[in-house]
Amino acid sequence: MSHEAQSPRPKRRSGAHAAAPAVDDVQPAAETSPEESWAGNQYMVDDRPISTDAAVPGCRKRDPILVASNVTRTYGGIHAVNVEHVEIPRHKITALIGPNGAGKTTLFNLLTGFDTPQSGEWKFEDRDLAGVSAYKVARLGMVRTFQLTKVMGKLTVLENMRLGANKQPGEALRRALFRPLWRGREDEITEQADRLLAKFKLDTKRTEYAASLSGGQRKLLEMARALMVNPKLVMLDEPMAGVNPALTQSLLDHIKNLKAEGMTVLFVEHDMHMVRHIADWVIVMAEGKVVAEGPPGDVMKDQAVIDAYLGAHHDVDLGDSEGFEKLEAVLEKDPGSDIQPEDDLSSPTIHERKDLA
Repeated sequence: MSHEAQSPRPKRRSGAHAAAPAVDDVQPAAETSPEESWAGNQYMVDDRPISTDAAVPGCRKRDPILVASNVTRTYGGIHAVNVEHVEIPRHKITALIGPNGAGKTTLFNLLTGFDTPQSGEWKFEDRDLAGVSAYKVARLGMVRTFQLTKVMGKLTVLENMRLGANKQPGEALRRALFRPLWRGREDEITEQADRLLAKFKLDTKRTEYAASLSGGQRKLLEMARALMVNPKLVMLDEPMAGVNPALTQSLLDHIKNLKAEGMTVLFVEHDMHMVRHIADWVIVMAEGKVVAEGPPGDVMKDQAVIDAYLGAHHDVDLGDSEGFEKLEAVLEKDPGSDIQPEDDLSSPTIHERKDLA
């Protein structure tokens, strides 16, 4: 899709030109077209159609930021990922859901350069990412978090944040020996890190070791660190996994704020109530393939989705609390169900999921 047809994006100003203009220099705002009116912080109220045609697997989006076609990854005889076509809409929150082993995390790894597919092509803002290293993908503005947090436990919270920034001249060996060459940039990075830590309510922990943080705080730290590169697309792999319920709402608010600030969010999640609460679009994977797409309310009632999660004999609406009660009754009679393994202590129970509704 040509960028000429996309909504204009707000430009950032830096350096000496970032100073606020004098009152006398401020000009009246020019009239904007309906297309231009969506710029700025209007992303939360943008109710234009996301897809250009029917909501079916692989459907075309009005303004995709990421497009992948014929992406495959096999391990021996197992097809972990076999995605014919998928598009991620810009400035929206997209949930990638599916049962365990559906290939969601593997797809994340392939798109972000952490793994190499057998075939396929994928583009971020019309730039081909095939063969691009993970760190270069991040520099382009496409960052991710992990299901198991990757914080540096023996570094302080502030030091973890500094690691997430780019364009650090002090990382070059020759320049590292001369502090005046990189001190200014480090001060800028520290200021940015402090702003983000305050936003994520981690400023009181800035000098503490990351290993001392709770699981939920580590999730917040990893999300805050990802924002140090001012990303355009943020990919979150199960951001709610293992998080104390007390921090769940905070994480939800931060994810919605990413969209409000003009970023695109793609996240993997198993909690259907959370998905229905914040997602604009839902993509469902099963056995490595995209089996359904659409708005949350429609996808939760899709029989292909219900079959993928529960089997064809479970006729429930995953987005309905009554559906969860019906599911709970079934699970009580079926202790061997794969929906809630007894040894998976990190996954929320049915009762915990209902509390998030």
